[in-house]
Amino acid sequence: MKLLVLGGTKNLGRHVVEAALRDGRDVTLFNRGLTNPSLFPSARRLTGSRSQPDALKTGEWDGVIDMSGFLVHDVRRGAELLRDRVGHYTYMSSIAVYASKITPGMTEDAPLLPWPDGAPEDHFTMDLYGPSKVRCESLLEAHFGERTSAVRSGFVVGPYNPDFGNWGEALAHGKTLECAARPDQPIQYIDARDLAAFLLHVTVDSVPGPFNAVGRSTTMATLADAWRSVVPDPPPMDWSPAVDRFHLPHDGSNDGTFQLDNTRGLAAGLTLRADEEIARDYVAWVQDGNIPPPPPH
Repeated sequence: MKLLVLGGTKNLGRHVVEAALRDGRDVTLFNRGLTNPSLFPSARRLTGSRSQPDALKTGEWDGVIDMSGFLVHDVRRGAELLRDRVGHYTYMSSIAVYASKITPGMTEDAPLLPWPDGAPEDHFTMDLYGPSKVRCESLLEAHFGERTSAVRSGFVVGPYNPDFGNWGEALAHGKTLECAARPDQPIQYIDARDLAAFLLHVTVDSVPGPFNAVGRSTTMATLADAWRSVVPDPPPMDWSPAVDRFHLPHDGSNDGTFQLDNTRGLAAGLTLRADEEIARDYVAWVQDGNIPPPPPH
């Protein structure tokens, strides 16, 4: 199977490409060639930007996995170029698409954020992140119909990824575990390897529709206990650190975002490893000399 990956050389994208090559897929990467350009020498490379995707004007692929679609303008331009030359289009979306941030148990059919009147499609701001993901999902469905999937995730944990990297580093080096979120804060995340496998699955098997690709909902305190259990003599917790790595409001105004219903994803083939396995592997990765990347905000 011929796969086109838009992005693919950092964070979650590395896991997607690693898994695709391990499965024997014929992988083409399209990106600017600036991040980790020596990765994946067996993959074909097309160089360009999302705003000027001339390199995508020729070629055919059975599936495309879009890891770098942020600006609506750029995603639309790529969709117009690829519509008649790819099979299934899988879009990496976000749990930030939902209109409510407080409703627990939301499925993929919950109301989504509207597009603000007059908002630019070619300029990124954080307040447009959620609406942009919604708009991109919509335009891709308009272009590809049943040949598209939107995979919505939030915190993505694992090697090469920044989320919960401070916990992995602390446990690997015996430092105090820090969390500025309240102990009873609801939280969901997913291991990057599980998410990469699901992205490949829905693309290869052409499974349409949006999916909440998240793990079970728990609390920060319960999750911290699971992570601390993987090392002998675990370090203490600090619930009031000077630096906030999670940026979650204490007033509960974002709790519903981390209590999503993942039933549809599980039924479609999403598999989830245990928190202890996730933590153990991340700690081992850090102990091998790797440094978690800095958070994006």
